[in-house]
Amino acid sequence: MAKFTDYNLRPEIYQALEQIHFGTPTKVQEKLIPVILQGRSVVGQSQTGSGKTHAFLIPIFEKLNIKDQHVQVIITTPSRELAAQINIAAKQIASNFAEEEQPKIGYYVGGTDKARQATQLKASQPQIVIGTPGRVLDLSKAGALDIHTAQTLVIDEADMTLDGGFLPDVDAIAGALPSDLQMMVFSATIPQKLQPFLKKYLDNPVVEEIPSETVIADTITNLLVGTKGKTKDEVVYNLLTMGNPYMALVFTNTKDRAKELAKFLRNQGLKVAEIHGDIQPRERKRTMAAVQHLDYQYVVATDLAARGIDIPGVDLIINDGIPNELEFFIHRVGRTGRNNQSGTAITIYNPDEEDRVAAVEKMGITFIPKNYSHGELKDGIDRRRRVQRQRSTVKLDPTMIGMVKKKKKTVKPGYKRQIKKAIAKDARFKKRVADREELRANRKAKKQASDKARGK
Repeated sequence: MAKFTDYNLRPEIYQALEQIHFGTPTKVQEKLIPVILQGRSVVGQSQTGSGKTHAFLIPIFEKLNIKDQHVQVIITTPSRELAAQINIAAKQIASNFAEEEQPKIGYYVGGTDKARQATQLKASQPQIVIGTPGRVLDLSKAGALDIHTAQTLVIDEADMTLDGGFLPDVDAIAGALPSDLQMMVFSATIPQKLQPFLKKYLDNPVVEEIPSETVIADTITNLLVGTKGKTKDEVVYNLLTMGNPYMALVFTNTKDRAKELAKFLRNQGLKVAEIHGDIQPRERKRTMAAVQHLDYQYVVATDLAARGIDIPGVDLIINDGIPNELEFFIHRVGRTGRNNQSGTAITIYNPDEEDRVAAVEKMGITFIPKNYSHGELKDGIDRRRRVQRQRSTVKLDPTMIGMVKKKKKTVKPGYKRQIKKAIAKDARFKKRVADREELRANRKAKKQASDKARGK
């Protein structure tokens, strides 16, 4: 098993790792840190929560030239929240350097004061740039941020960058950097549409796909709860209030649904935070800070919050239905059960969502069926039982077998339906015969018992 000490890092980095209790590298860190330290470009594909952030931050700080006061590294992310999280992790490492040698980190995202940032950049340039592609590019075009000196570009959550429409901005940033650029691309998935970009900038990169041993962490209990005639609003409220979660995240598929559900829960007396695209950046930032400080016990969010945001202490996830993009199911439930802590994920579904539930199961998810009743979750009946019944074989007598074989030789319309009817009719007949025999046997047994009692 690899250890961080195998990499011969700066003592400041070891101090930082010790503070956050990182003893041994994760698989993605073990695979990629040595390669990045060699200066190779990499593509790292691994599931959420696998340690991708420190897989690139550790070698970045190790290779950083402290005396060079120019931009050396650019890290782009598709969301402000994820950029903020990386910024916190980077500052934690930087804080272990001597005050006069602390690396300068620039944090640039939309929704912040661009004019003020441009003024500050005139005084000095950061050595590490962390931000969203649009803001980084805007500051560069304005002549404020000198990105052309960077030797390293990190594209975090590349699939989200593509989905969010930010790839052209990243392309423009990459095009302004030196030809001998070291590029690191990290993502949970590598979509086909991302391939042209990778081929354009990456020359023989090291590609590591870190397979997950399980689709989700084995510390997560996945429950499936049907609405059973209730509204999803009612079911969500019941599930949130049947216990006392430390922190509960409820995921919805749309912004409108998030607002609707949050309003309903507030009307029931719950203090609820909202995180979705209609919340203004500054308000979202304040909300996230309040959530981090445990001012809220319940958070209703869209999938915007499912990727990259680490809210400590989440022990309950509720899916208000199956996400439109099935992959987001993994990212949603991955907000709990982190750092070997146990967590529960409950997925609510309507009868018309059977196919979507089955699609999630095909991804390798195993649900435990439950029913909500009188303030608690009780064992439910496996929704797949109907399918299992259909797959059970019916023993046919030789006459029926011959009929089926004969019918299979022809494919005229209606024959398959006739076969099914014949099989069903035969099964009903055999059941009636069996029922009559059982009835006769019971009557005979009763008569014998009666005769015995009278002494006959």
